[in-house]
Amino acid sequence: MPLAFKLGVVLSLLTTVAPVPAQTLHAAAAADPQYAMGELASRFEKQSGIKVVASNGSSGNFRSQIQSGSPFDLFLSADAAYPQQLVAGGFADADTLTVHAHGHLVLWVSADEQLGLAEKGFQALEDPRVQKIAVANMEIAPYGRAAIIALQKAGLREAVKSKLIFGENISQAAQFAQSRSAQVGMLAHPLTFADAMNNGEKWEIPADLYPVIEQAAVVVRSAAHKKAARAFLDSVKSREGQRIRMRYGLSPGGAEQQP
Repeated sequence: MPLAFKLGVVLSLLTTVAPVPAQTLHAAAAADPQYAMGELASRFEKQSGIKVVASNGSSGNFRSQIQSGSPFDLFLSADAAYPQQLVAGGFADADTLTVHAHGHLVLWVSADEQLGLAEKGFQALEDPRVQKIAVANMEIAPYGRAAIIALQKAGLREAVKSKLIFGENISQAAQFAQSRSAQVGMLAHPLTFADAMNNGEKWEIPADLYPVIEQAAVVVRSAAHKKAARAFLDSVKSREGQRIRMRYGLSPGGAEQQP
């Protein structure tokens, strides 16, 4: 058999059995569920072979980026309003819009501050040792809006107004608090599960002081991998997905799916 023919057969076989590259989903995700997202993405990849790459940031900025054509397959927002706006504008698929969790606000301080959060709660913000309070930008970050509303309802907004410093998103606000650029952070509960924040003290802000923080998700209309995006969203909403989210400080929201 001629050598050229043999080489041709080998090359043909190699071409036939070469693995198809795995799909990669690109998700725009609010900053607060990033630790839960890591576990959710890992679970989904093991089950499906599809990798999920999440970009974390402010929900408002992602809304604008998707409207401008950024190539995301899925949007996981810290509130329901931004995904709803995308649906209304024709940028996302209405039948995929779902509220899958509820977020919660906490005060967080480094243990070194010794402010006695457990006993004082919100009143700790008026302690003269508290010079800076880290909050997310209320213009583009749902947790920032919730924090300002909570301060207003607690009768503290004017008293602490001069102390507030704003991060672009809730993750940057957490960095300000963790680095002690601010003595206190008004943060998303899930972010306090970071290893760097284990040495802190946290106090959960009463939920009746701010609107429900709905964690909503939607598949982007221009998604390159719509079927995979829908499958990942189903995985997030599943019973096991719910358990994962709860481990990171998010409560269930919306309809749970099996398994």
